[in-house]
Amino acid sequence: MKKTIRNLRWWIIGLVTLGTILNYLARSTLSVAAPSLKAEFSMNTEQYSWIILAFQASYTIMQSVAGAILDALGNRLGFFLFAVGWSVSNMAHGLATGWQSMAFFRGMLGATEAAAIPAGTKTVAEWFPASERPLATSAFQMGTSVGNMVAPPLVVFCILQWGWQSAFFVTGLLSLVWAALWWFGYRAPEDHPRLSAAEKAKIEAGRSDQDAPAQPASRKEVLRSRVFWSIALPRFLAEPAWQTFNFFIPLYLVAVWKLDLKSIALWAWLPFLAADAGSLAAGLLPPALMRRGVGMIASRKVTMTVGAICMIGPACIGFATSPAVAIALFCVGGFAHQMLNGALITLCSDLFDNRTVATASGMAGTVAWVGGMMFTFIIGQSADRFGYNPLFVALAMLDLIAAAALWSLLVQRSSKEPKHV
Repeated sequence: MKKTIRNLRWWIIGLVTLGTILNYLARSTLSVAAPSLKAEFSMNTEQYSWIILAFQASYTIMQSVAGAILDALGNRLGFFLFAVGWSVSNMAHGLATGWQSMAFFRGMLGATEAAAIPAGTKTVAEWFPASERPLATSAFQMGTSVGNMVAPPLVVFCILQWGWQSAFFVTGLLSLVWAALWWFGYRAPEDHPRLSAAEKAKIEAGRSDQDAPAQPASRKEVLRSRVFWSIALPRFLAEPAWQTFNFFIPLYLVAVWKLDLKSIALWAWLPFLAADAGSLAAGLLPPALMRRGVGMIASRKVTMTVGAICMIGPACIGFATSPAVAIALFCVGGFAHQMLNGALITLCSDLFDNRTVATASGMAGTVAWVGGMMFTFIIGQSADRFGYNPLFVALAMLDLIAAAALWSLLVQRSSKEPKHV
C-alpha cells in the first residue's frame, strides 16, 4: 500500500495550477510575438484581430464540448488529451507562413485549450469542501495570470535568440511535459491511492452545501436554469476585459507609447502580477465574509462586486501621461478582473454537482467567450481609427452591469429545498 500524502488536495490543485500556467503561457505567446509577426507577415490590426477571432471562435464553441467530454471521460483522461492537443497545436504555429495559416493554427489551439477552466472547476468540486473552494479556485486561476506574466520575458528571449518560431516550439514543449505529469499524478479522490481516509472524509463531508440552490441534473436542465444564467450572463459581460488585456496590451504599448520589444518585456507582465493578487483576494475575501455571518453565495456576490467597482481604474487610461501610468492602470484592471472572475468561477463549483460541474462551467465559458469575441471584433474595426481609450471605458461599464446582473438573477433559496443529484 502506498504512503498517503498529507493535504493531498492542495498538491492536486497545485498540479492544476501548473497546467493552467502553461495553458495561458501557450496562448499568450502570440500576443507578445505580435509586433514581430505583424512585421514578418505585413499584417494590420484588423488582420491580427482575425487571428485572435479564430482562437476565440473555436475556444467559444469547444468550451461546452470540452466540459461535456470531461464529465464523460473524467478529469484524468479528458484533461490529458486536451493538454496534448494544445501542446501540438501551439508548436504548429511555428510553421505558419502568413496570417491565414496562423489563424488556422490558432483555431486548433483554441479548440484544445478550452478544457482548462472546466477541468479546474471540476477538480475543485471533486476535491474541496465548500469553505475551501474560493481559495482553491483562486489558486488555479492565478495560473492564468502567471502564464501571462511569464510570457513576455520568455517569448522575447526566444525571439531574440532563435527567431519567432522558437517561442511557439518552446512553450508547446513545456505543455507536453505537463501532460505527462498530469497523467501519472492525477486521480479522482475515490481512486487516489495517496489520499488518507481522514482527508477523504473531510472532502465528502464538505460537499453538502446547505446554502446552495437546487442543482440541475442534466445539460438541458442546466441551460434552462436561472442559476446557470446568473453566472453565464455576468461572465459574458466581464470576459471582454480579460481578453483585451491578454491579446492587446503589447499592441497598445506599441501603438500609443511606441515601445520596442525589450520595453514590452519589461512592462507587459506587471498587470498579470497584479492579477495574481486579485485571484488571491477572490480566495480570501469570501471565507472572511463567511466568518462574519455572510452566507456562502452572498460572499461570492460581494467579492464579484468589489472587483467590478475596481474596473473603473483602467477606464481612466485615457488620462495616462506615461507608459508607467498606463501600466499602473492596467494593473488595477488585472487585479479587478481576476477578483470578480474568481468569484464567478467558484459559483459554478458551488452550484452544480460533480456530474455536471464541468459541463456547466464549459457552457458558461462559451457564453463568456461570445462576449469576448464580439469585443475583439469591435477592437479590430475601431482601434486604428478611434484609439483604445473609449474601449477601456466600455469595459468598465460592462463589468458594473455584470455585477448588477449577478445580484438580480442569483437569488438564494431556502436551505430546505432539495437538490437534484
